[in-house]
Amino acid sequence: MILAEMTIHYLSWFFILAGCFFVVAGAFGAVRFPDFWSRLHAASVTDSAGVILLIVGMCLQAGLTLVTVKLLIIGVFLFITGPTSTHAVANAALVSGHRPKEGLGLIGEEPTEISKPQTTPKNLELE
Repeated sequence: MILAEMTIHYLSWFFILAGCFFVVAGAFGAVRFPDFWSRLHAASVTDSAGVILLIVGMCLQAGLTLVTVKLLIIGVFLFITGPTSTHAVANAALVSGHRPKEGLGLIGEEPTEISKPQTTPKNLELE
């Protein structure tokens, strides 16, 4: 019996530390990445992977209690709203004319002419 408790304890700390790693890496990415789209990706990884791993680790620490049920409800809420809000922000950026840059001069990539962004997409024009 003590082996199962130790396994759950170490597994829960693994999930908590992995979640902390994703949160810290996402925070650095949101500050250090060069453009909006890279920063948005870093923030979404923090929201999706980091927080979910933290919640799984805390659920394992709490055992089968009411706290676990509350943590699972929070996890489901974040699992649904995180990608949805990231998509909404990305869609708003595209509609406002903020386009990803092409040809940033990365290794093996030729720089290309950056096309001018549209002010309003054709399918959203008001009559």
